[in-house]
Amino acid sequence: MRYAIVTDIHGNIEALDVALSQLGADDAVWCLGDIVGYGPNPNECVNRVRERAAVTILGNHDLAAIDNFGIEWFNPAAQEAIRWTQGVLSKENAQWLNTLNYEHREANHLLVHGAPQPDYFDYILDKDSARKAFAATDATLIFIGHTHIAELYALAPEARVAEGERMAADVGDGLRAVGAVGGVADIDDVLVGQLVDDRPRDGQPPDAGVEDPDGRQRRAHVLGRRAPAFFDVRALRSGADNI
Repeated sequence: MRYAIVTDIHGNIEALDVALSQLGADDAVWCLGDIVGYGPNPNECVNRVRERAAVTILGNHDLAAIDNFGIEWFNPAAQEAIRWTQGVLSKENAQWLNTLNYEHREANHLLVHGAPQPDYFDYILDKDSARKAFAATDATLIFIGHTHIAELYALAPEARVAEGERMAADVGDGLRAVGAVGGVADIDDVLVGQLVDDRPRDGQPPDAGVEDPDGRQRRAHVLGRRAPAFFDVRALRSGADNI
């Protein structure tokens, strides 16, 4: 089975549909949060994630939409957008967002929105913040969103942290990684996200490795690639005019 990891959708249904269109019917979806905020289609995006995602993590914009958490730190545009979102978000979807967890552990993989506990909404933007994240958990592979930047940080056994957009890293033998997924919602550069492939190696060079519970070495595609904006940007922006 393949796992598609998406994040930071921010009410952008066109971009979300582009991301999901890259997947096969049998691919599982993990969502790292911030389904709402900014964009004009919060309910449509929440509905789509509820239908498609096997695991969904709470993002800071999701939390702000249901209880005003952290909006004093938002810029004016984000504050206006979240207040508008609160006015249109259905009661059912708000209640569902309120059931989401801050993290999810899947074997040796940790899914969080921004960073491991206790600072779930911190930003991992450099080697120092990545090193702090590694110290906060024993997970081998940590997937994050929040930054809207696709990046991979690898921690070697000698505590050296490497960084890159398309860096090869075989996880195992003490090597760990933070995979920053990027953001689905970005209009000009749609970051599709990560496809974690749990099929055995086929001779192709991996972007990152994942070890499954039976000890076999697996591989993970940390794409971080920018997909063309196939969705209609004009339609999106006309919808945003209603905010």
